[in-house]
Amino acid sequence: MNKAEKYSYMSEVSLNPYNNSYVSGISGFLNDVKSPAYDKNQFVISYLNTQGYITTHIEISKNIPQEDLFDAINIKIYDEMVLDQAIEYQIHFIETFNYKNLENRHFHVFIVEPSVITQTYKEAVEKLKYIDVIIPTPLLIKSLYSKEIIQSSGIHCFIYFEEKDSFIAIYNEKEFVYAKSLKYSLLQMYERFCELHGERVEYDAFIKILSNDNLKNMQDDYKSVILKLHKEIFANINDILTYAKRAFDLEKIEHIYIGSQMSIVPILDEMAEVELDIKSTNFQFNYGFESSNHIIDEIHSLMYLYTTLSEKERYECNFSTFHRPPNFAQRQSGKLLFLIVASLLIAFSYPLAYWSLTYIKELQLKSLETEYSQLHIEKMMRESTLKTKQDNKEKILALLNQEKKSYTDKKSILITIHDVKVNYPMKAKLLYTLTNDLNDIGVKVESLLYDQNSSSKKFTFNLVSTKDKIITQLLENLTKKYEKEFKFSLENISYKKESGQYFSELKVSKL
Repeated sequence: MNKAEKYSYMSEVSLNPYNNSYVSGISGFLNDVKSPAYDKNQFVISYLNTQGYITTHIEISKNIPQEDLFDAINIKIYDEMVLDQAIEYQIHFIETFNYKNLENRHFHVFIVEPSVITQTYKEAVEKLKYIDVIIPTPLLIKSLYSKEIIQSSGIHCFIYFEEKDSFIAIYNEKEFVYAKSLKYSLLQMYERFCELHGERVEYDAFIKILSNDNLKNMQDDYKSVILKLHKEIFANINDILTYAKRAFDLEKIEHIYIGSQMSIVPILDEMAEVELDIKSTNFQFNYGFESSNHIIDEIHSLMYLYTTLSEKERYECNFSTFHRPPNFAQRQSGKLLFLIVASLLIAFSYPLAYWSLTYIKELQLKSLETEYSQLHIEKMMRESTLKTKQDNKEKILALLNQEKKSYTDKKSILITIHDVKVNYPMKAKLLYTLTNDLNDIGVKVESLLYDQNSSSKKFTFNLVSTKDKIITQLLENLTKKYEKEFKFSLENISYKKESGQYFSELKVSKL
């Protein structure tokens, strides 16, 4: 359910299935409802107490794709919790972050047996027909942080006593960490009180005793029993806090919010502060709601607060299986009715549609004939213009080709002049340089060849010497002297016996 969808409802109804209490909320005004009824324009929310579900914490590899995450968590939960494979449990989860272990993803998982949902909400569904959201109680507390009713961060503990259940929830830096059912609900307190007192008293009388904030004026036999009962309750709370701090690496519980469904023990927060040595205040907050009668139960207020938040501001963990009936168009009866109406419309509309289409086609034909006459005239004019332009184009191309030929001829003449002017002196200079080196070392040139192309200039000297060492020395000297200017190559040296001289072919190329 997105935020826009929620705001389409006229009112909200919160439901406590454990005492059959209902609260209606309209624009921040809350009111008890004795006998609610079905209304498609109201949004219905309820909760599961901590005895109605199992919760655990698991880790999943980050390598698992998001689309496979639900299946991976389900498989791991069934294996680790040894759940009955024959039962299809409802499993929902919320992701948390553990900065000390970034290799895996961390999830708080909530598990509910389907029969628990059915039995718990049977009576309410008979009245309301549907429930939009059913959420575990501890997750409702997130609303206090999202609405900045609790502005401080840190490690906070929330304790709340109900008639049939009591829970403890821990939040760290405004995120859910842990929740557990306490050993003592109000009914369990009552049973334990009677056991310690040694005789049975009325439940209403017990509640009245708990509501007495002045222990000094209490009967001595009641006082000792109440003090012993409180010792046991806070011992149970202390054991749970000790476990949570160790299991989730929590350094210190900084604040406790403690309260009850009924107005019992007004100084409960003071007793918690003494027994647990942790700063404590009442589990009562200024929600900004108005009420026509007595103070609304904190759980009802939290549920109404939850409905005012967007998906990003709250935890989405919905166990409801009592969905709204689909829209009329999505029901089978609605689809059948729409099909019948559509069939009738098609049957009666066919002749009218045929006549209409014929008339439209005739109008289109007349329009096209008129348009054709106009386009034909325009076509003839454009063809005449195009022929004139084509003739002009051919004349211009002929003139262009003539100019290109003239340009090419002039370019060729200029290149030839440049080659004669630049390359011949350069070639003579190059030849002069190399022949001086040949004369210096005493090697004669029998003949000389010159070859030039676009990429290189090459001389070929046919050398004559009385000694072969002189030729090899010449090659060594030239290579060292003109290492970065010329490339020298000497393939072989031949000797002619009749002349007594050595012959070789020296190739010189410009680098």
